[in-house]
Amino acid sequence: MDFEKEAKELVGKMTLEEKALLLRFDSPPVERLKIPRYHWWNEALHGVARAGCATMFPQAIAMAAMFDEEGMRKIGDIISTEARAKYNASVALGDRDIYKGLTLWSPNINIFRDPRWGRGHETYGEDPYLTSRLGVSFIKGIQGDGKYLKAAACAKHFAVHSGPEELRHEFDAEVSEKDLWETYLPAFEACVTEANVEGVMGAYNRVNGEACCASKTLMQDILRGKWGFDGYYTSDCWAIKDLHENHGITNTATESAALALKAGCDINCGNIYLRILQACQEGLVTEEDITASAEHVMRTRLRLGLFAEDCEYDEIPYDVVACKEHRRAAVEAAEKGVVLLKNDGILPFDKKRKALAVIGPNADSRWPLIANYHGTAPRYVTVLEGIEELVGDCVRIYYSEGCHTVKDRVEKLALPDDRLSEAVTVAKLAGAAVVCVGLDERYEGEQQDIGNRFDEKGSVADKETTKLPNSQTRLLQALIETGVELVIVNMTGSAVDLKWLDDTENVKAILQGWYPGAEGGTAIARVLFGDVNPSGKLPVTFYKDAEGLPSITDYAMKNRTYRYMTCEPLYPFGYGLSYTRYAYSDAEIVNQGTWTVAVSVTNTGDMEGEEIVEVYIKCLDSPNAVLNHSLCAFKRVRLKPGETKRVGLPVREKAFMVVDGNGEYKMEGRHFEIYVGGSQPDRKSRELSGQGPVTLHLKL
Repeated sequence: MDFEKEAKELVGKMTLEEKALLLRFDSPPVERLKIPRYHWWNEALHGVARAGCATMFPQAIAMAAMFDEEGMRKIGDIISTEARAKYNASVALGDRDIYKGLTLWSPNINIFRDPRWGRGHETYGEDPYLTSRLGVSFIKGIQGDGKYLKAAACAKHFAVHSGPEELRHEFDAEVSEKDLWETYLPAFEACVTEANVEGVMGAYNRVNGEACCASKTLMQDILRGKWGFDGYYTSDCWAIKDLHENHGITNTATESAALALKAGCDINCGNIYLRILQACQEGLVTEEDITASAEHVMRTRLRLGLFAEDCEYDEIPYDVVACKEHRRAAVEAAEKGVVLLKNDGILPFDKKRKALAVIGPNADSRWPLIANYHGTAPRYVTVLEGIEELVGDCVRIYYSEGCHTVKDRVEKLALPDDRLSEAVTVAKLAGAAVVCVGLDERYEGEQQDIGNRFDEKGSVADKETTKLPNSQTRLLQALIETGVELVIVNMTGSAVDLKWLDDTENVKAILQGWYPGAEGGTAIARVLFGDVNPSGKLPVTFYKDAEGLPSITDYAMKNRTYRYMTCEPLYPFGYGLSYTRYAYSDAEIVNQGTWTVAVSVTNTGDMEGEEIVEVYIKCLDSPNAVLNHSLCAFKRVRLKPGETKRVGLPVREKAFMVVDGNGEYKMEGRHFEIYVGGSQPDRKSRELSGQGPVTLHLKL
């Protein structure tokens, strides 16, 4: 269908006022044209959010740890299926409220460049290539491949946005052209040019002086000009009022509305576009400006089939919402995303053991399961519940909360550390303990403003440090002093300082459990007891500490992420252990029109598992090359004990290019090293995994 033509015809029948009203995020009906009310704001970061019951997948950073393009597409497909089912049911009852539409403001494809950023767990990590591949797959799953869009994904926050949260409404992210095009824009470009993402959301901040929701450079020159974007552009919520209230770019709300609209912002999440007609009367915008954006937003509604009688998704029944099949997929995603960071042989646990202590503020709490932008799951399974269900009556499970997540006591009237003695007691009784520490969305997350408030006091956004809270540090120290063997399950959405635990003799294993979704406790239990062989890899670098990190306000990539860092990490990007071993052999680079790395992978252990084959590239002879090396391909492969599979991993032409100081991609280098294996080629990865990737040399 010609949605462009149909949108022009429909908008052409509207009055100026009707066209202006279309640009509100809570767009009222145009009854004479039989156009119903539509609310643009819906969230689906890891499941349909804020609209009642839905399947709750692991948080985005945990899904990134799967390194699984097909898995991400499947998750996107499930989410949009449930979004359609809920939309169909709501509309049938005349319910067109917020969070019940089909314009899903996800995924967040910003680069997680600083572990202190509170919203980093909403992203796919620190690497532009990994982020682009997972973002493209998620969007394709969300939008489907039918005549109409099953739902409309939205790539956010465009662009150069990753903290600081408390300054986001006034902050100017100053960035070089090289860093802009080498790090901050590639994922957005892929989502637009490959996945045809229907929506793009502007960030709150400025970039090199221009506000992201009114930037000619970002919105016109790059997004619609260079990349050919033909979807709708929305502001982040209440971002346009920042133009006059915080950025000081305009003087009045009317001027802000005009500046944003003329730059190409179609939808205003907020109330500033109530001034659009006034702006038109004052000559700040023309009716043609309003018409252009009205056609964009109407085109999206037509692409969704909202007025069609033959939309293939109208019959999706409510039965699919949070069904067992979808919930199993969510648990499977959590299993794939768990990263085994350390294991001195204690894992997997023997199910015949007599006793086990499960301790910690995150052991039996729902908070770390769900993460922010969540819906309501029909069932939640904490780590404690997952372990108890798995072992049944065979193993005596002792439990202690151990401490509050951040406060110095659990009970208000008690003395500080009121749960420490209990934790020590049960650890000694059991002889071994799983200690679940970390954070949750109350302590690392988004700035608490109008749409994201827990309570009147709000909550923490960015972290001041990468250390665990003092309450948890005291708990861990007390347990370490017992001499009992400890397994740490760290449930955070970001890298935290685990060095002191890694160096401690009776800390025998460390799992990064992330925020694993509503039934994530089932997944973590299955990994701990060997029903699942861990296969996740880190999508972010775990630094030894935050002391050497640049200021969070510094957007230069120097000394940030694995591609540019000069210090040694604690746990590198791409690292993760398994209960088995994999060997690589017969690697070669094949050119059959496109470059492909081929390698044989063998499971040399005695347990079936999935290996993530990673390919990195380093340009050896260009002054514009990335300092270290870059991920350029990855693939999951499942292998039984003793089994060998031949794997081919295509490497895109862009991987061989460099970005110069003007932000231009060039074929400048001729000599390359290609590394293929289960990790990066850095020294720390080799030390931790006991093996390194195969190195191939290529001359173009």
